[in-house]
Amino acid sequence: MHLIDQLKAKAKAKLQTIVLPESYDERMLFAAEKVTAQGFAKIVILGNPAKVKEAAAAKGVNLAGVEILEPAASPKLDEYVAKLVEFRKAKGLTPEDAKKLLTGQDNLYYAGMMVKTGDAGGEVAGATSTTGNVIRAAIQTVGTQKGLKTVSSFFIMITKEPKFGENGILFYADCGVNPNPDSQALAEIAIATARNCKAFLDVDARVAMLSFSTKGSAAHPDVDKVTKAMAIAKQMDPQLLIDGELQGDAALIPSVGAKKSPGSPVAGKANVMIFPDLDAGNICYKITERIGGAEAFGPILQGLARPVNDLSRGCSVEDIVSVVAITAVQAQ
Repeated sequence: MHLIDQLKAKAKAKLQTIVLPESYDERMLFAAEKVTAQGFAKIVILGNPAKVKEAAAAKGVNLAGVEILEPAASPKLDEYVAKLVEFRKAKGLTPEDAKKLLTGQDNLYYAGMMVKTGDAGGEVAGATSTTGNVIRAAIQTVGTQKGLKTVSSFFIMITKEPKFGENGILFYADCGVNPNPDSQALAEIAIATARNCKAFLDVDARVAMLSFSTKGSAAHPDVDKVTKAMAIAKQMDPQLLIDGELQGDAALIPSVGAKKSPGSPVAGKANVMIFPDLDAGNICYKITERIGGAEAFGPILQGLARPVNDLSRGCSVEDIVSVVAITAVQAQ
């Protein structure tokens, strides 16, 4: 069974409500129909009910079973205003400005407050909104995970080579958010990705902190950043299986790992690959996808207190459906 089908089955076992704020994009309507028909999440669409129903009818979309909610007319609006003001009081947010955010055209802040309060288990957006806007609204409503300050992303890479990772599945991070994370941020990215590996695959993460050097084969400040990050991650989670700094081949190939990092619990069998910067991560996931023929699912956001996920603006309906399944499992 394909991983996404496994995640849909897992999502059905403990049904979550996922909010889709971008009702003005027809792909969201088609995705809402598909998710509801497949029965692995409850869907709430934000927007004017009459306009949403009119758009759905024009496209032949059946929204039976989908809740349509207009933020400006919501009985929860005043409650959300008060909670957002309280959450952002250090920034001096006024009730008037909070209400403007919550009733804004992109619906991102209202969706975020639904997730923060537990009225929705998670949110999927980004079909029309930029990554920056999605993340900004999520940080200002949902906030970051306890013990973490870094919001990052990961890709689930499903390769055609079962000898790599976990039967061919690898987690790559960070490939979409942080251009040049420092050691603390890199450690937090490793911790968050390891947790997601466990959540999605039900296996212990084996985390490789990647570099152009393996175990001191090169001396450079960029290498020092990675080794320091590994030490911080170990301190944060002493039970974590992690090793570094490792080159890509030492992380993936048992014979190379045994030679370059003998006795390592990770070298040669990593299922989580932590890249030292966004250049390396973004380039590698695209090469793995295009040349290696892997399927890439993401970027999936992590480090937030509750799940909010960002789509590519070029996403397909099936992409949205898959990310809803991923978000529903995160919400469990």
